[in-house]
Amino acid sequence: MEVLGRLLGLLVLLLVGTGLRLSGVLDTHRTQRLNDVAYYVALPALIFVSTYDRAIDELLTPGLVAGLLAVLFATAGVAWGLHRKRSAGGRQSVAIVQSYHSNIGYLGLPLVAATFDEQVTAIASVVLGVMSLTQVPLTVVVLTAINEADASLGDELNRLIRNPVLATLIAGLTIGSLGLPVPATVTAGLDVLGTLALPIALLCVGASLQIDMPNVDLGATGSVVALKIALMPALGWLVFSLLSVEAATFTAAIVMLGTPTAVSTYVFATELGGDAEFASLNVFLTTLASVGSLFVLIRAVG
Repeated sequence: MEVLGRLLGLLVLLLVGTGLRLSGVLDTHRTQRLNDVAYYVALPALIFVSTYDRAIDELLTPGLVAGLLAVLFATAGVAWGLHRKRSAGGRQSVAIVQSYHSNIGYLGLPLVAATFDEQVTAIASVVLGVMSLTQVPLTVVVLTAINEADASLGDELNRLIRNPVLATLIAGLTIGSLGLPVPATVTAGLDVLGTLALPIALLCVGASLQIDMPNVDLGATGSVVALKIALMPALGWLVFSLLSVEAATFTAAIVMLGTPTAVSTYVFATELGGDAEFASLNVFLTTLASVGSLFVLIRAVG
């Protein structure tokens, strides 16, 4: 019941964010400022306090990396097979991308931190790093190739490498591996900031969701939802079971892979010739459906 209560609270915060947007309280400017607080302050704080006292070889294992890459590319391959014959390139590219591109930063890591112990949270931080370095370039390549958009993969990679989430992850793992001391007052303050990551992120996601979409393609949207919140974690369960990873690694990976489609895919679709309305609808529906699917996953791995 505690897990269910947390996930229902997640849904409430999402709907509150949407309501604040519709009422005009969270306009585009205020949502962006709140998003900056989550991205540049709360989420990096959560990552640092999760990793600063652990060595990199304790968290980053070959099995974890191999499993994540296998699941990511397998899901992308299935999505390509399902949608490759769609006549509309903008919708085809978005359907493929949104079937594997997970909301591991704003929803995944904070949810893991709120639900599981410090070891699982630390590994989830590494999952965030590995997946971000993989799924973002893959998404850019898919969208630009199918839509023939003019985009620089080098610029996207440069922006990704310089983002505060990855920088904080590297800093935390470096300090942990070297055994450098961190003042207790610093970690206590960062811990408080880290607890704000989930509620702030949920409000931002809710404020970004667009739900009044015309011309709904039930087949395409249904396949995106099924692949993202059902197939991807199921593949993760199979792959990581075969790899016989430790329990904490298994738990972190499965929950992170079970998160809904990332809101950033809507931004990528808008910039790189994808169907933006279709992308927005898929983000909303996968997020809504994930409340139930994540409850099942968390109970199963917990």
